[in-house]
Amino acid sequence: MPHADTVQAIRWENKQLQLLDQRLLPHKTVYLEFDGVVVVAEAIRDMVVRGAPAIGITAAYGVVLAARARFAESSANWKALIEADLQTLAQSRPTAVNLFWAIECMREVITGLQGDPEPALLAEAKKIHSNDIAACRCMGERGAALIEQPCAILTHCNAGALATGGYGTALGVVRAGFSAGKITHVYADETRPWMQGARLTAWEMVQENIPVTLQVEGAAAHLMQQGKIDWVIVGSDRIAANGDVANKIGTYGLAILARYHGVKFMVVAPTSTVDMNIVCGEDIPIEQRSADEVLSLAGQSTAAAGATAWNPAFDVTPVALVDAIVTERDVVLAPNKEKMAAMMENI
Repeated sequence: MPHADTVQAIRWENKQLQLLDQRLLPHKTVYLEFDGVVVVAEAIRDMVVRGAPAIGITAAYGVVLAARARFAESSANWKALIEADLQTLAQSRPTAVNLFWAIECMREVITGLQGDPEPALLAEAKKIHSNDIAACRCMGERGAALIEQPCAILTHCNAGALATGGYGTALGVVRAGFSAGKITHVYADETRPWMQGARLTAWEMVQENIPVTLQVEGAAAHLMQQGKIDWVIVGSDRIAANGDVANKIGTYGLAILARYHGVKFMVVAPTSTVDMNIVCGEDIPIEQRSADEVLSLAGQSTAAAGATAWNPAFDVTPVALVDAIVTERDVVLAPNKEKMAAMMENI
């Protein structure tokens, strides 16, 4: 079994994009190969790859594949043709702003290209990938520095090496904090309906011998009431200009519980996740996924026949409930609109 800190959720080999199929973890480690943009968009939509930074990186490589095909189709008109492919990628998932950020980065490169576009676009995609890994390691150190004494933490969903280019955002802080003796134990929510906490976060922690205890989401309040954790540490798929945070459904409830129990709440995400064009959380589009994800588990029905389900993939935590937003650029304590603007200035 590969070490979770070094596992590559995204690879470019033999001129193809390879994605670790996260739907099969922790039981199987299988890489799928992709050579076209439509199947890359489907992989994002179908949760082969997930996590905002990883989605952005995957989309960047998807643009490389699209450019290769369009240039072969028409070397004179490929720039016009590829716009449809960029839209296909953009429509794969609506909430993770890293997706749109990465597409715009690639579009800027496309604008100035002459001749075969693949080398320059591949270089840009690899740059986005490597920069994300470096950012995660920086965030890990910054976030760990906020923890004053050895403690246990709670995390939700998976914001680790599997959700990023490598190392992780929230779990990057866990890795750095555990190495420094500041984090002693990780409590992980199961994270229904896709069970990212059970399948992915717990797997990453086990691979690195970081003590981890899995719990149902409903146990979080009791855990805090028992005084067993000092921090909730999560990632984000989009952060509004005022500091409101969109993350996996259930994060908002954790933030409310944390504030009531005096537990600190940390959000860890790269600056590519901050959307200064979104004024506040109310304006963040929230992805609605299939009811079948709630009504069944592993293909087996778990609900009464005739029942319906509401399945928002994300919720929004108001900035007033956030103690710290950690990016590769800075740490924003008690964030607000002015502090967010100051951090994002000149980026």
